[in-house]
Amino acid sequence: MKLIRFGAPGAEKPGVVTEAGMFDVSAFGEDFGEQFLATDGLNRLAAWWAQNEKNCPSVPAGTRLGSPITRPSKIICIGLNYADHAKETNAAIPQEPIVFFKSTTALVGPNDDLVIPRNSVKTDWEVELAVVIGRKASYIEEKDALEYIAGYALHNDYSEREFQLERGGQWVKGKSNDTFAPLGPWLVTKEEIKDVDNLRLWLTLNGKTMQDGTTANLIFKIPFIVSYLSQFMTLLPGDVISTGTPAGVGLGMKPNVYVKAGDVIELGIDGLGTSKQIAVAFK
Repeated sequence: MKLIRFGAPGAEKPGVVTEAGMFDVSAFGEDFGEQFLATDGLNRLAAWWAQNEKNCPSVPAGTRLGSPITRPSKIICIGLNYADHAKETNAAIPQEPIVFFKSTTALVGPNDDLVIPRNSVKTDWEVELAVVIGRKASYIEEKDALEYIAGYALHNDYSEREFQLERGGQWVKGKSNDTFAPLGPWLVTKEEIKDVDNLRLWLTLNGKTMQDGTTANLIFKIPFIVSYLSQFMTLLPGDVISTGTPAGVGLGMKPNVYVKAGDVIELGIDGLGTSKQIAVAFK
């Protein structure tokens, strides 16, 4: 299944996407969040849809999409998880996953504007594969990790490099500004993705390709990441794990290239759709 949430910010409704288009499933009676996933919501929704799809209104093309899940308990990010990205930023290949958090208030819809933060001169992009947790997970083994995944989504892990790297402390300061986590368009359930270790991911800036990579080059694979994180924290249904970005970020270019107002950033991952953000200045 492909799940969406659509409508005005803060008033999104649940929907599904099929080959016939987008459909409103508000009559199912649940939004897509922790409680939905924790109570076998994906299977319950699939059964409900099989009985009720003919009665579900279509969602007009061009309708705003929100994040495909409601605000999760946490957004966990993995840094430097592609060797080419580590090299371009002059960082050592990590021996264990680099883990940091991104504020959940950064979460927005896939095509919402990117607001360049106040006083920012180094806003950067990062196309990433996001994992959405489907079951409460604590101290799980790598061999069992896929059982705890609900699905996958496209994520742009925006970063303000001065805040992240030059202001001291932890990376979270450069990762958490409002609009810095556009997620979606869809939450794609895991059975739709046949080989998560072989997905192309790409990003363009004003039509020019900046990133063009593959999840085959992940240093730490998804089952390992999920198991690893569960040793240090309980993962809750709806939690988002952003798994890292390939080479091609603005920080790695010579000279550096950063986002400015008016720029158009487009990105996509095989099977997970595409998104588009237009950068606007902070007001």
